[in-house]
Amino acid sequence: MASTPRQPTVEVDERKSALLSNAGAIAAVASAVEGTLGPKGLNCMLVDRFGEVTISNDGCAILERMEVSHPAGRLLIQTAKAQDKEVGDGTTTACLLASTLISAGVEQVLRGVPVAKVIEGMRAGIQEAMNLLRARSRPVRGFDDPLLKQAALIAGRGQEDIAALALKGARIAGRRRLEERGFRLADWVVAKERAENEVFCGMTIEKEPLNRQMPRALTPARILLIDDALEPEEIEEEALATEAGFERYRELQEAFRKGLSRVIEAGVNLVMVGRGVADVAEQVLTEAGVMVVRRVSARDLARAAEHTGARPIKRVGLGVQGLEMEKLVGRARRVYYDEKLGHLRIMGGKGKRTATLLVGASTAEVRAERQRIAEDAASAVQHALLGGIVAGGGAAEMEILPQIERLRASLPGMACYGVDCVLAALRRPLAQISANAGFNPLEKVEQVRAAVAAGKEAVGIDCDRGEICEMFALGVVDATNVKLQALKTAAEVAEAVLRINLIIRRREKSHPPAADLEDEKC
Repeated sequence: MASTPRQPTVEVDERKSALLSNAGAIAAVASAVEGTLGPKGLNCMLVDRFGEVTISNDGCAILERMEVSHPAGRLLIQTAKAQDKEVGDGTTTACLLASTLISAGVEQVLRGVPVAKVIEGMRAGIQEAMNLLRARSRPVRGFDDPLLKQAALIAGRGQEDIAALALKGARIAGRRRLEERGFRLADWVVAKERAENEVFCGMTIEKEPLNRQMPRALTPARILLIDDALEPEEIEEEALATEAGFERYRELQEAFRKGLSRVIEAGVNLVMVGRGVADVAEQVLTEAGVMVVRRVSARDLARAAEHTGARPIKRVGLGVQGLEMEKLVGRARRVYYDEKLGHLRIMGGKGKRTATLLVGASTAEVRAERQRIAEDAASAVQHALLGGIVAGGGAAEMEILPQIERLRASLPGMACYGVDCVLAALRRPLAQISANAGFNPLEKVEQVRAAVAAGKEAVGIDCDRGEICEMFALGVVDATNVKLQALKTAAEVAEAVLRINLIIRRREKSHPPAADLEDEKC
């Protein structure tokens, strides 16, 4: 009996279609930011439907504002956001690494290599690459280490003033503060139009005193934080129609006034409120010379509590007296409202040390870009201090290629093809930097490989002259943690995309017919 010839199954065709579709979307998104990489990288202009323009070469800023409909493309954007949230820099590198891993992985799968084997080799290669980068990391020896300034300059797009701000901010915050879990120096960057570059021990809040009769400056400041409305407790309207309800209303009003008196008696001269402020509270506190700021965000209230040592309370907390009230009050050396910049400054708080990096700008468009650059520089300084540095410009990745190639030779079976994907990804940063500088990427990658094979360390290209040189001598360095996180992030998204077997449109949730709803009610 003759056997029927084997036909390609629908499942295989759909799997290949899914891989190619996802890889194409990832490559398209990555191509939007690849031209921004390196010292010769250019800017990207984003225009919305109203004609508003954003010009930036910050990978995360570009990706966040892109209109992307493909799910794989949106996945890459979420990955870039995760990279930015974790270490504050390296989003473009992470995107390029992920795109290359996926493209190379798809090529191997189309050749017949099982996805499981590609991922197995990829995991081994990425883990080895991360171990080798850690081994090559150089510690930064304090705030005066010249390499720390270079890390700030590289992340700060070569802008000396922003690099200086990042270094001074890190010094004021102190190493212990920088080491605190959850603390990000980049979160304390503020850019303002018409401002001068400045770093100070304190914080700013984009609010002003409740009225012009309140003081505009306090020295020193005793601060009460109310994470609630500064209003009497409410009573239902129906209850007011009864004698007992009206009496209860009078009691609440009287208790509220007594609470305001306790605040004044405690020497509080600044009250920051999360919600609204009752007219009676505004009048009483204004007459007492207390500054009141309302509708302060939960984020700013938490920061003020941390910096001043205050303990936020609800409105019912106004009933506490004496020593209990004293425990709630925060302190600062000075608080004043800056009329020119339109924000409130809290200086020299008695809680945790905090450094605000104020970045000046001429226009709103420039302000947004300078803030992003300063955030990158601040992140680079913090992570360089905590985790050390490696050679930048793609040199660190090129230096570990020989060891990854030896790993490939040691792996059994088809897993070695997954390591090929990692090798391609490690070559991508140098290749892209070379291309953006106007040089032949293939030529420069091979020149650097030859230099590494000859025993030279940390070599890359001088983007001005196109010559092979040592990156540490040139001052081109990156924070080790940023490199490691970029590899980790890229590997995770690559594995997730390569594992996708089918793309199926999910059924939209539909409301049941009206008759069915009636049956459910019955």
